[in-house]
Amino acid sequence: MPDLPTPQNAAEAALLSECWDAVLSYADLCTSGSASATQLATEAFTHGIDELRAATAASKSTGTGRRALRLPRIPLLLASVRTVAAAWETSGLGHRLDPDLRLWLHSDKAARYVGPPLHRPLALRGLRDMQEPDAVLLWLAEVESLPMSAVARRLGLDPAAASSELAQVRALFRDRCHRNHLDTPMDAHCRSYARLLDAVTRSPSAETPEDLSRHMARCVECAEAAACLRLHGGGLPAALSSGVIGWGGLAYLERRRRAAEAGMIGGRTDAAVDTGLNEGKPVRPRIGRTGILVTAVLVSALALTVSLMPFGGSKGDDANAAQGESTDGHSVADPGPTFPSGSKTKSGSGSGSGTGTAGSPAVADSTSRPAGNSDQEAQGESSSPAGKQGGAKGSTKSAAPDCRVKYEIVSEWPDGFQATVTVTSTKALATWSLGWTFKDGQRVGQMWDGTFTQDDSHVTATAADYNKTVAANGTFTFGFLGSWTGSNSTARNFTLNKASCQAVG
Repeated sequence: MPDLPTPQNAAEAALLSECWDAVLSYADLCTSGSASATQLATEAFTHGIDELRAATAASKSTGTGRRALRLPRIPLLLASVRTVAAAWETSGLGHRLDPDLRLWLHSDKAARYVGPPLHRPLALRGLRDMQEPDAVLLWLAEVESLPMSAVARRLGLDPAAASSELAQVRALFRDRCHRNHLDTPMDAHCRSYARLLDAVTRSPSAETPEDLSRHMARCVECAEAAACLRLHGGGLPAALSSGVIGWGGLAYLERRRRAAEAGMIGGRTDAAVDTGLNEGKPVRPRIGRTGILVTAVLVSALALTVSLMPFGGSKGDDANAAQGESTDGHSVADPGPTFPSGSKTKSGSGSGSGTGTAGSPAVADSTSRPAGNSDQEAQGESSSPAGKQGGAKGSTKSAAPDCRVKYEIVSEWPDGFQATVTVTSTKALATWSLGWTFKDGQRVGQMWDGTFTQDDSHVTATAADYNKTVAANGTFTFGFLGSWTGSNSTARNFTLNKASCQAVG
């Protein structure tokens, strides 16, 4: 970890531990390289710590004993990233920032965050007006995407009552946003829709009148209000992240969701155990370095034993095994190409489970696999005995594709969509570049876990600094936000490092 401010007490030490990963994740979205991301995150952390210390000192000096209403710690530090990025742009360091962020910093959207308080985004005002414990609960559950067991543990809540408390906090956030919406200076046309907007967003079954829909399509403030007031439908996390963070809010939300699913908090490999992210799974004991070495020796010995073991039980089979052949006709020394179990189905589509075992030895698995195994047949092997004699000799294998790509539209709305692309490569890669073609003229607007260029309908996504290398049979994933008009069909003509890549459903 870089040179961050020295914690003054246990609360600040916990702040550093809990929030650094979130701040670095957003700083990485805002910058053009990992070194710039680390520097931006460090300066933003320092700026945020100073702001928190000043607010604490001011609260003590008033003698009221109550904290002033402010953003929770994580969104406050994310706002510091935005503030420091704006300072970089002003001081001539803008070349270190993402080009789209630089354009945003000079737009009216960015001006709203530093303008008059009553004109700032509604989600930002609503979250700031809540008591800090309530606001923290809402942010951790909705934006950081932590499971309720982890949220309850971090905040010291009763796990059994945490979900019901979150429902109350959501309603409280809606109430704060409704009050702020009514206090916002607006023209008579917007004011005439305020009551209708409140009524429509309260009920999950209420239909939005056509005239209100047309109005929200033209009015940013009323559309933001609808997103904050509508607690059903799953749109609250996007409303919070977009309204509080601003630029890159949806990309940050997706990153945190994926990090929470993978059990990655604060960059610790054992965070899933400590924070309850492996919910419903048994807690694994921690193994020391000596234990790892002993386990490695035992696994190696077991693999050697299995590779020399005869299968089938007959004397004739024993003789074949002694000559280096297994009883199913495969050579033990050269079992042929193998893939992690479950990484392919009979149709050849990827299941996405190859990452955990990519590049690992598969001797025991390949020798004990029965003839006619579906994993082997998916690679084009003949199921007849003649086609299996001598390993690769006499085989009727067809050339398997070097990669498989799954293009998935996660969500779609009028004129916009979010997509995720998952690629599995049978070969090890030092870096990657994935190309594809849009049929309907879609445009990529923002990408995470990669960078992109677009020439007319052709898009090329290249690796970020931290995910360039891919092991054999390994998987990498990236996502993006795009725009569309008329139709939004699936992308096609995928290439990985300029070689053809098979699209799977």
